[in-house]
Amino acid sequence: MRKSLSQRIGLGALGVVVALLFVFPTYWMFTSSLKTPGQVLSPDYDLIPLSATLDNFVSALTKPGFTTYLMNSLIVTLGAVLCSLVAGVLAAVPLSRMRFRGRKGFLLLVLVAQLAPFEALLIPMYLLMRDAGLLNQLPSLLLVYFAATLPFTCWMLYGFVNGIPYDLEEAAMIDGCSRAGAFRRVTLPLLAPGLVTTSVFSFITAWNEFLFAFVFMRDQNKQTLPVWLSSFRTAFSVDWGGIMAASVIYAVPALVFFILVQRKLVSNLTAGAVKG
Repeated sequence: MRKSLSQRIGLGALGVVVALLFVFPTYWMFTSSLKTPGQVLSPDYDLIPLSATLDNFVSALTKPGFTTYLMNSLIVTLGAVLCSLVAGVLAAVPLSRMRFRGRKGFLLLVLVAQLAPFEALLIPMYLLMRDAGLLNQLPSLLLVYFAATLPFTCWMLYGFVNGIPYDLEEAAMIDGCSRAGAFRRVTLPLLAPGLVTTSVFSFITAWNEFLFAFVFMRDQNKQTLPVWLSSFRTAFSVDWGGIMAASVIYAVPALVFFILVQRKLVSNLTAGAVKG
């Protein structure tokens, strides 16, 4: 019993240390956003600021183009997540439930597509979008993010569908449901945790993407928030307080999205497949 208690205390202490290591950069960012430029660059950095100012947040929110950049990011990110979820489900279910020639080869291609560096596709995608006349258009950026998140979504949902017993669908079809009805009434509700999990990762991937938005969207009114963050750095100076405040603002939508879907994830993980 003593050994078990000591192990739990040790694991708990280790967990606290790891949590602090992950939380500290966020804490540093938030406290720096509440300081003046002189305090941010001061060698005597206070971990607990004795005085705070909201000037950095006011400067970031009133910076030209913030609302436009925010709406552009939300449109392309949420659109890419929705499209990847729909296409991922339509691909994962046949791959899991059906046996056909080339299925394993297709799964291997999906995995290889996921392993490929996203930056290596920049030049081919740019040439493709240029020839198709899709540069400087938000739908082209949405398509790029959709292509970037689809392999991961398809692979993850394939594993979640495999974890749902096919006997549940067969029981529903015996009770009178069609195959589509059994999927809609049985499989899809049980697949909700997988949809939530993949949507979180897809949202983070698309929300934080900078390179393609910077290269494809040359007009300022069509750029996204990651490009907006880079505007706080000029050739002559860096507004560190503004960057920290803008980073806090930039993290809020992703945090809100996670909080909203986290409740759905927990409720579905604790729900049973059949009544007891």
